This record gives sequence, C-alpha cells and structure tokens, in this order.
Amino acid sequence: MTRRAPGRRPTRARTAKGASRVGERFEGVVGPVAHGGYCVVRLGEPEARVVFTRHCLPGERVVLEITEGTDGDRFWRADAVEILEASPDRVEAPCPVAGPGGCGGCDFQHVTASAQRELKAAVVREQLQRLAKLDVPVVVEDVSGGDPALAAGLRWRTRQRYVDLGEGRRGMRLHRSHDVVEIADCLIAGPPSDHTVDGIAFDVAADGFWQVHPNAASTLVSCVLDMLDPQPGERSLDLYAGVGLFARFLRERVGPDTRVVAVEADREACVRARRNVPRAEVVNGAVHAVLASALDEPFDLVVLDPPREGAKRAVVEQIVDRRPRAVAYVACDPAALARDLALFAEHGYRLERLRAFDLFPMTHHVECVALVVQGE
Repeated sequence: MTRRAPGRRPTRARTAKGASRVGERFEGVVGPVAHGGYCVVRLGEPEARVVFTRHCLPGERVVLEITEGTDGDRFWRADAVEILEASPDRVEAPCPVAGPGGCGGCDFQHVTASAQRELKAAVVREQLQRLAKLDVPVVVEDVSGGDPALAAGLRWRTRQRYVDLGEGRRGMRLHRSHDVVEIADCLIAGPPSDHTVDGIAFDVAADGFWQVHPNAASTLVSCVLDMLDPQPGERSLDLYAGVGLFARFLRERVGPDTRVVAVEADREACVRARRNVPRAEVVNGAVHAVLASALDEPFDLVVLDPPREGAKRAVVEQIVDRRPRAVAYVACDPAALARDLALFAEHGYRLERLRAFDLFPMTHHVECVALVVQGE
C-alpha cells in the first residue's frame, strides 16, 4: 500500500521543458554505474538520451519506465521494470518492498554483496578521476567482522527513521518522493548502538549524530590513527568534531599536555564533547567561521569529517593556511571528497592514501578516508 504522508507538502513542481515522458517504456542495454544508485542507459542514436536508471546492473538488457523527464531535459530518470537479460551479479532482493514503486531506502538489494562493493569502488574511482584528475585504485572494504547478518548487508542500521502511519503502522518513503510505502520490518534496521569504541563509552544525545553501522566508529578511528600516525607533542585539530570521537583518540596519542582542539557547530554536541574528551579545547561554531576568526596558528594534524556537501573552499584554504603535515579526510560523499581534494591540490597538498569502507550495505553510500599531505 502506498499513501501520502500526513503533514508533508509535495515537492514544488519544476517548470516543464516540453512534453512529459513519465510512464513511457523503452528497451535498452545498461551501461556503467553512476553516482547516486543509478546506472546509465543511453536511448537513441546518434545523440543518445542519457537515462539514469535504478534497479539494474551494468550489461543487463532491461525494459525501463521513465519516472522523471520531458523532451527538453538533458537527462531522464527511470526504473528498470523488467529484466530481459540478467547480470550474474543479480540476486532476488530479500526485502519484499525493494524495487520499482517500493521503498527508496535501498539502492542495491538486487545485487550480491561483493558486487555492491565493486559498484561503489567504480563510482569513487570515477568521481576522483573526473573531479580531481586522480587515477587511484579503489577497493571498498567489507566491515561486517564476520557477522552473518552484517555480511549479508542486513541488520546494520542502528538508528532508523520511519513515517508514522497511525494505529501502530509505519512506513518508508519512495525514492525522490513524499509518498510512503507501508512496511512491517526494515531488513537493514538493527539494534541500537551502545556508543562504545575500543572500550571507551561516549556520551551521545538520543538524537545526536553517531555512525549508524555498528562497526563504523571503531573502523574509522583505527583508519584515521593509522594514516595520521600521531606523535607525542603534535598539535591537532578535529573539525566537524561531533561529540569528540576522533579528538578523544588524538588526545591519547599526542599526550595530555599537547593542544587538541575540537570544532563543532552543534551546541549540544559540544557539551558532550567536553565530557568525552578531557582536557581538550572544544569550540562551538561553524567551522569556516571559527577558522576565519580564531585558532590562527600552526597545527600538525587535522581530522576533517564534514557533512555530505564537503568542506568547500573556505574551510580548505583555512586548513592549508595552518600548514599541517597531514590531514585525514573522512568523507561520506565521493563527489564532495574529489572536489575538495582538487582544492587541496591547488595549495600544494596531495592525496597520499585512500581507503573506502562499506558502511552502508544495500545502499549506494560509501565512506572514504583520504590522507592528504604536503608535497608534490
């Protein structure tokens, strides 16, 4: 059953650029994976129309149905509604509401776990090449830790939001829609996180930010520390610090008398960061504004963990102005990471190492950690 969520206005309609093609069906061969959970299908010759298509895999022959697009648009969006020739990486989706017209929360329920990681690696490579002119080998690492459910891409999401449909019923939104599909059980939802990393318990608000995969926080901390290799006495900045996850472990490495500064815009998170990171300096404010007006001194190490849109020029330029020997950039969007790496390159910083982790199985999302250092 699909219905409109109460109290939510529909997205403002775009001005049409010609006759609508929504609902029309075409047959096509699927091309490469694209960012956002799509694959590229090209329709027509000689000027092929690009159609970003969900629920398919590269190499498949499919029937696709247009979900967004007019004659005047540069590209259309579509769902693959019939698979004529299937990829060997295709599987039956475990969730009964995955697929065209169903829940929009997962992109890759129809793909084997290993192939999902290969698709994500291809996206990261393409974004780095196109936006940062970097040809980098990428392997997306499994972080299931041997847990059978996690290895299958299930029961990993420790925090999940639902639409309340009343009378004890709940639902999830369709892809790029305010409509809701009712669900009995979200198969990627798992038990709540205990916010403990390497034996250290962190104080986190009930609605505060914390990584949703149960192995994410420990995986990212281990990677960041390995890349930065903090030494005693090295001054450190933790930017977009949240409740101080990285700052806490930096403090242990550089020593209690060395300056560690955590910068975070959310006031409540700062309160908790002060509890989580004894003797660290916690600054409440937007990162670009804080760096523009304070902390104007050299720092040896920087952890940069921005929101999905990335750090952007104002923050990158303030970081390089402090001449750190190394920056560990934790990125949840490969396009934003690539754009920011290009900005670092303008100032003489280069990508030294890159790792990628499958912290969001069944979806197109992937987490990367990049080590950025001075030099050619």
